[in-house]
Amino acid sequence: MQGQPATPTHGDAGLQPERSDLAWRRTAMSLLVAASIFLRWMPHHGWFAGTLVAAAVATAGAINISRKHRYLRAITGINRERIIPDAASTAALAASVVVLAALSIYAVLVVPLDQ
Repeated sequence: MQGQPATPTHGDAGLQPERSDLAWRRTAMSLLVAASIFLRWMPHHGWFAGTLVAAAVATAGAINISRKHRYLRAITGINRERIIPDAASTAALAASVVVLAALSIYAVLVVPLDQ
């Protein structure tokens, strides 16, 4: 019977790939919490808050979709004793958080409240 291929193993006693994967999971969960806060803004800020919700959920989804790739890449790097940092993912996450923060500040200070 054919199943899914086994996940590669590594000899890292500190379990670095697992800790990194958990950190990415927490980040995605934090973005979903932010999205739920933005949902509370919907009655006051209308569609603009909806775009914040969509952006936060999309970023969290992108993190979850790419998590396994990063995890397998880290295990492969440990086994080969050469890991290339994934600066693109970190930079993309930082940019999306900065954009979400800027749009949130804009929503609070500029977007008129619906009454």
